[in-house]
Amino acid sequence: MNTTSKLHPAQPFTPLSFKQLDGDDVAFGAPGAWQALFVIRGQHCPICKSYLSEIEQRREALAALGVSVAAVSADSEAQTRVTAAAAKVSFPLLYGMDEGTMHRLGLYVSEPRSAQETDHRFPEPALFVVNPEGVLQLVDIANAPFLRPDPDRIVRGLGFVIEKNYPIRGTVK
Repeated sequence: MNTTSKLHPAQPFTPLSFKQLDGDDVAFGAPGAWQALFVIRGQHCPICKSYLSEIEQRREALAALGVSVAAVSADSEAQTRVTAAAAKVSFPLLYGMDEGTMHRLGLYVSEPRSAQETDHRFPEPALFVVNPEGVLQLVDIANAPFLRPDPDRIVRGLGFVIEKNYPIRGTVK
């Protein structure tokens, strides 16, 4: 049975809190600033590590636009430390997303193919961007590891949205 719901752009985003390596929990989605949350599959995914590096290369451009960046997975602290050592990013790597949160965000959830892959269910990639009003501005949810938005397009697109006060799209029901 599919218990995944679908978030809709232009709706207020209910803030979420996630654990951060060597720091306080990080809240995502509260009003106040532009925020981008990248959902990654986790330590077992080589595409995630390279994607985190691509995001890191654009982090300063996003910061110049006033957009904070974080990435989250369902991994444990130990697994996230392995990812952090491999990816070497300066933005927060958050961990411990539970299945209830995955479903509430409308994420596709996968079973590991084997115990060697990982020891828990995990979310497939996604991106959520919340605007300073705490409203979901952009959402991209994938069901496979190789489907992810191009980081350069994210920077250019958010620059356009912020500069032109571009309206939230995809709101017709």
